[in-house]
Amino acid sequence: MPNYAVIDLGSNTIRLVVYEVKDDRRKTYSSKDFKSLINDKVMAGLSAFVTADGTFTDDGVRRAASVLKGHAKRARYFDCKRIDVFATAVLRNAANSAEAVAAIERESGLTIDLLSAADEAHLGFAGATCDRTIERGTLVDIGGGSTELTRIEDGRDFDNVSLGQGSLSSYATFVRAILPDPEEMDAIVGAFFERLAALPNRDAYRAGTVYGIGGSVRAAAKMHAQLRQEAIRPKTMTADQIRAILDTCRNDPDAFAHLALKASAERIHTLVPGCLILGTLMGELRAERLDICKYGVREGYLVERVLG
Repeated sequence: MPNYAVIDLGSNTIRLVVYEVKDDRRKTYSSKDFKSLINDKVMAGLSAFVTADGTFTDDGVRRAASVLKGHAKRARYFDCKRIDVFATAVLRNAANSAEAVAAIERESGLTIDLLSAADEAHLGFAGATCDRTIERGTLVDIGGGSTELTRIEDGRDFDNVSLGQGSLSSYATFVRAILPDPEEMDAIVGAFFERLAALPNRDAYRAGTVYGIGGSVRAAAKMHAQLRQEAIRPKTMTADQIRAILDTCRNDPDAFAHLALKASAERIHTLVPGCLILGTLMGELRAERLDICKYGVREGYLVERVLG
């Protein structure tokens, strides 16, 4: 069975997943047709290498290229038929986007597929539906540098949109220490609400259930499990449970910090911003239920861009 490597170059992490594919001659794929052999992430924090005027720096180029070369070396160990790299908001939104991508390609020796916001949202839907059918709802992907929304109707995705605020960019912009204080939490919510309110068709995304993909959503589920002293993270959450996480941070930040270290130590600084974005979305979209999807953009990229 052939192996394929997909590297996701994001604002917060650069992640390598090597997939073993049962049969790469199929026309359509589901989660039963592939499995991950390794899932290796590096917390590269590339958004920290973006200057105030939006320029992605030379240090950022070197950091990204160094991680990519390490991932490629690991992928070659698995004798992958292909090594594909895609990048999202951190490079897409950079003022020198084309130059930065070209520089990373030269230094790493790898070709980078820079996804548009619409492409990223669509591939998230393609990945989320690898193991389930979603007839109606809104898909939410809270990344480090942006938040993607996808309206789902009759099992298809529409109105893919990207809001230029994610968990890591919220932290970098509004938080002075590790955890945000109540005033900083309010500032994050206010900024995101403005972005959401500016959507010309916000009502189109209103749904009783939202479907979450990405690390911020999984971190919220892990934190909920810690609060409930449960060993297994939930597959669904309610709006009230998201609010309970945020209330704990507001009312007892010391206890929250200890639990957050157990839940997701590498995301302790982005956990609360991600939950604030998620809670704001659920409130404004009138959603009471969050379904946490196992698969996302990387799997969508595999089935549509690599195998498709």
